[in-house]
Amino acid sequence: MHAAPAAPSSPHVMNTYGRLPIALSHGKGCRVWDLNGKVYLDALAGIAVNTLGHGHPKLVPALQDQVARMMHCCNYYHVPDQERLAQMLVERSGLSNVFFCSTGLEANEAALKLARKFGHDKGIERPEIVVFEKAFHGRSIATLSATGNPKIQAGFGPLVEGFIRVPANDIEAIRKATESNPNVVAVFFETIQGEGGVNPMRAEYLQAVRALCDTRDWLLMIDEVQCGMGRTGKWFAHQWAGIQPDVMPLAKGLGSGVPIGAVVAGPKAANIFQPGNHGTTFGGNPLAMRAGVETIRIIEEDGLLENAARVGTHLQTRLLTALLHKPGVKEVRGQGLMIGIELDKPCGVITQRAADAGLLLSVTADSVIRLVPPLIMTAAEADEVAAILLPIIATFLSENP
Repeated sequence: MHAAPAAPSSPHVMNTYGRLPIALSHGKGCRVWDLNGKVYLDALAGIAVNTLGHGHPKLVPALQDQVARMMHCCNYYHVPDQERLAQMLVERSGLSNVFFCSTGLEANEAALKLARKFGHDKGIERPEIVVFEKAFHGRSIATLSATGNPKIQAGFGPLVEGFIRVPANDIEAIRKATESNPNVVAVFFETIQGEGGVNPMRAEYLQAVRALCDTRDWLLMIDEVQCGMGRTGKWFAHQWAGIQPDVMPLAKGLGSGVPIGAVVAGPKAANIFQPGNHGTTFGGNPLAMRAGVETIRIIEEDGLLENAARVGTHLQTRLLTALLHKPGVKEVRGQGLMIGIELDKPCGVITQRAADAGLLLSVTADSVIRLVPPLIMTAAEADEVAAILLPIIATFLSENP
């Protein structure tokens, strides 16, 4: 039996989400409370957004200070924290320049425009971009076209042309798909596919794609919207492979809950956009920039990269130990605090069952339980996640042999 709705659904809100019957009131650390006073352990973090959890004692006063000073001004003027945050991202990525926007979709849209302009600047009239099966880059018409999910594309054709789709972790597939094609300008993918089922790209594959892009004079564009900002234990997930992209979209965890997006570019792409080529009203606003600056500062002060790696390994080991070779469990995978548990059948009901038991998570790609908690999660809280989740999985599998 599902719980009664915590708050009535508004007849005036467009019906775009399949919501759980929960309305959240407030949070502290890795826990949140609904309007009825029920407490939940948050292993979703607003879908990898609430990097510092809820009500962080260092972040809250900084944002309160910024709200009192200025929340928004347009990009007709210099915004000092844009320079500060850009420098912080450049130093941690090894790249050179940053464009700020407000969402991951916008960041990916900007990356696609960069790739097309890169091609046009080389005299290519119809640039094409290599994208991946099971990818997710957003829901605008262009990012939806780059996404590899027919279900969410359905009803929105005609899609944008100019994409070549290949399977992940198969360098020969890229070579074959692009053979004798002079219009290819870029390869675009997530280091760890998020909505597609927490599917990591192998390190040797990332290195091979980087080498291929260098050989062919293509842009390597790596979407770190969900797996970046310390989630895997490094600032950006591709850094585990020792490579650098030419273009790197960011969003989600960069602002710890304040809407923010960014495109970080290396020398090959940093000067493609010129005044008038791209822009955004809200991108780079003072509140979002302060949130980004403070998020990076606190991650470093509190050792959260190391915490994500350590606690993520602890949680994944707990899950692997319990689920390895268990009938109905296909794989436990991921890195740091980005973990997917793939079952052999659709398991969307687990989202509600976990919430009923006081645990927030999601199911993605129909059959993958996704855990992306705040980077402040402790090993004890990770043990709580396992203690709540494992019996739910066991019960679900026993009901659906």
